[in-house]
Amino acid sequence: MFNPLVTNLSDLTDPQIEEKITDLSQKYWQTKNLELQNQIAVILHMYKEELSMRRAEAMKKLRQDDENGLDSLINIS
Repeated sequence: MFNPLVTNLSDLTDPQIEEKITDLSQKYWQTKNLELQNQIAVILHMYKEELSMRRAEAMKKLRQDDENGLDSLINIS
């Protein structure tokens, strides 16, 4: 899903994205307009997906760092 009103998400920090998710979630439940709820849901999905991808990338990097760190601890002579 895509919304043209959402700008480049890579310019935002993780806390900024989390703040936008919280704000949009509140607005979603405050409105009774189904069309507006659908648009908010699309944008929420975009922000959540971006945050999920960032966290997955961070975990991947952390695992790679852990694996590389263990190589220096094991000394086979």
